[in-house]
Amino acid sequence: MTYTLLHALAPVALNCLGPFGIVSRVTRDVRDKANESWYHRVLDRVERVSVFGQPANRHHVLRAGQRAVWINSKSRMPEQKNGEFLSLVGPSGCGKSTLLRTIAGLIKPTEGALERNFTKPAMVFQNFALFPWLRVRENVEFGLAMRKVSARSRRGIAEEKIVEVGLSGIERKFPKELSGGERQRVGLARALAISPDLLLMDEPFSSLDSIISEKLKRDVLALWNKYGMTVIMVNHLITDALLLSDRILVMGGEPGALKATIPVPLPRPRDPRSTEFFALQDKITGLLTE
Repeated sequence: MTYTLLHALAPVALNCLGPFGIVSRVTRDVRDKANESWYHRVLDRVERVSVFGQPANRHHVLRAGQRAVWINSKSRMPEQKNGEFLSLVGPSGCGKSTLLRTIAGLIKPTEGALERNFTKPAMVFQNFALFPWLRVRENVEFGLAMRKVSARSRRGIAEEKIVEVGLSGIERKFPKELSGGERQRVGLARALAISPDLLLMDEPFSSLDSIISEKLKRDVLALWNKYGMTVIMVNHLITDALLLSDRILVMGGEPGALKATIPVPLPRPRDPRSTEFFALQDKITGLLTE
């Protein structure tokens, strides 16, 4: 019972735990991995990796359980700028969510060492990760309560964020009474309540219908512009990544490889029917299918 409760609490607890932040460097000397033949086929030695820093040399890996993300000697991963909107795209099983959760600190790498340079991250989960026994406002307040913010301040901040994400009037409802779009907005409000310097989003639109998804994308973009926070988003849809992102990291294979960085220099709001948009979409599709 205790384990089950702790396991249920773990996803939401990210909004109140710190310090965590973006992966900047991983260092590791490889030990013998005779029982993992695929590992030997891909990696001969691990020296140093900078996922969002200087180019790596030789072969490099970040492992978390059975998932691995590696960068080969030709990779170029420049630093992520403060306030940048960055997306990770790639096929299922390539390690996108594993990388995101490792950056967040929710997954402890079984190999490698993380050096984090963000102090107040928050995460928006694909499956909402709301406490079913708490009302909307209480869910939004959760991270603040764990940070020992006073009840009066918590309430004021929560009410402000609830208005910002368009949920006025449903503060006393339970998650089971909400639509999928409303639940995701509660998760977004909870993340914003702690004023994060890094917002991590794991396929935030995948559980929503197309109409609600389009509205939420516009709202996310407006909130990002308002607060200027750094964002990393995992997404299966190339179109969504192009509509929202400053840059896109393309992943592929298993273990997941960071294959390329694609800048998106298009002005906002972006037209998905434009020639330039289609050209970038074709380029990323080609990288994912080659």
